[in-house]
Amino acid sequence: MNITQTRSMSLEEIEFEIIESQNGILKRFVYENGTSFEEYISHATWLGMPVYHRTSGRSPVTGKLVPAKGVIAVGRRAYGVIACGQIACGLITFGQLSLGVLFGIGQATTGLVAIGQLGISAFFGLGQIVIGHMAIGQVAYGRYVLAQLGWGDHVWDTRNADPAAVQCFEWLTSLFM
Repeated sequence: MNITQTRSMSLEEIEFEIIESQNGILKRFVYENGTSFEEYISHATWLGMPVYHRTSGRSPVTGKLVPAKGVIAVGRRAYGVIACGQIACGLITFGQLSLGVLFGIGQATTGLVAIGQLGISAFFGLGQIVIGHMAIGQVAYGRYVLAQLGWGDHVWDTRNADPAAVQCFEWLTSLFM
């Protein structure tokens, strides 16, 4: 463990606690009010990105959130192959606003497969309000829809049971019977 000093935007000297292990570096600062800033960056990289990058709190140098960027990224804002954060962008994402390419889970999410309160998917969506080729939700739109209130080509909802939609979602009904 060592302590390094960095000059902040306000020209104050900031003392970070630095803990280096064989796997990576943890940089930590604890404010007087008890809140803290932490950033962990792995030594291992892939395509120029750290394999693992995690951040929490506001940087004492800039006063801003530091986004996590890595193969696996975890932070309030996270950008990576696998990203987890309040705002997450990547191939596979988990977050309040989750912008995934392949898979997303979150309050508002996108992806080839999207699971969330609001899900916009290219293939399969599951959630409260969903758009997708196959969409299961309270309110849904798509080619094959299973919903309380749905719109699309083949819809199974409280108003109608299109035979193609019933056949499409037969696997789901077999789980509960």
